[in-house]
Amino acid sequence: MSLFHSNATLTSKKLSRNHLSRATAAALLVVVAAGCSNNAADATSNTNVINSANAKTSTTSISKDSNADVVKSLQANLKTSGIEETILSAVPTDMADIYWVTAEGLPSFFTDKGGKHIIQGQIIAVGAEAPVDISAALVASTAQAALKAVDKKDMVIYPAKGVTKSVVYAFTDADCGYCRKLHEDMADINARGIEVRYLAWPRSEESVPKMEAIWCSEDRNAAMDQGKAGANVQAASCNSPVQSQMALGRSLGVNGTPAIFTESGQQVGGYLPAAQLAQAINAS
Repeated sequence: MSLFHSNATLTSKKLSRNHLSRATAAALLVVVAAGCSNNAADATSNTNVINSANAKTSTTSISKDSNADVVKSLQANLKTSGIEETILSAVPTDMADIYWVTAEGLPSFFTDKGGKHIIQGQIIAVGAEAPVDISAALVASTAQAALKAVDKKDMVIYPAKGVTKSVVYAFTDADCGYCRKLHEDMADINARGIEVRYLAWPRSEESVPKMEAIWCSEDRNAAMDQGKAGANVQAASCNSPVQSQMALGRSLGVNGTPAIFTESGQQVGGYLPAAQLAQAINAS
């Protein structure tokens, strides 16, 4: 049985940017606990071949330079197939002639040396003492850099009480039930030394105005508290970061809320009670 997603290779059909973006995002395999899904897939399911948290993960390929020839070939092949995407880098992995690709506005994926195939999901190396998820470190490194680049003034932050032991980023939707459960635990989470940095991820067009209003409010934390409690938050329109954060979430493979990431870029799942969250991020 192949470890690759069945839609990993592009067909000869001409695809628009939206088609490729949707196909790439939908096929990502991520570890998710309880959460609200914004597509047909169940956001509570775990489709990983192995648990990457328990796998030995190589990080040697992260420091290697992007291969300009692979980038050029992949860009040309996409253009030939009628796909307009901007390829940013293609980094060698521990698997011979397989490269980790970062593209503008898309979740990262793998390609071959000739840039002729798009491969999505995990690649697991076997034959050693334990399975090795060669994609886990690459996924985390990509997420770490992207999240670190977000200006803190564009987030809604709930700081830790006392000494900050850990920081998590949470893509959230004020109308998501599991996001509200996470927010109800906020005092407990903060008391455990965990800082929560909210990023906007409205799961539907109907939720966008509320999220925009929260981010445009003079007191975002108070507006977030109200929104999570079910209030109809309103505020004067502003140049909010909601749309850019939605794009960031898509590029990181977010497909449901809450989507929680550590500072190191590891996605630890969806909703977890405070004690379990602290344990998952080694802050207990």
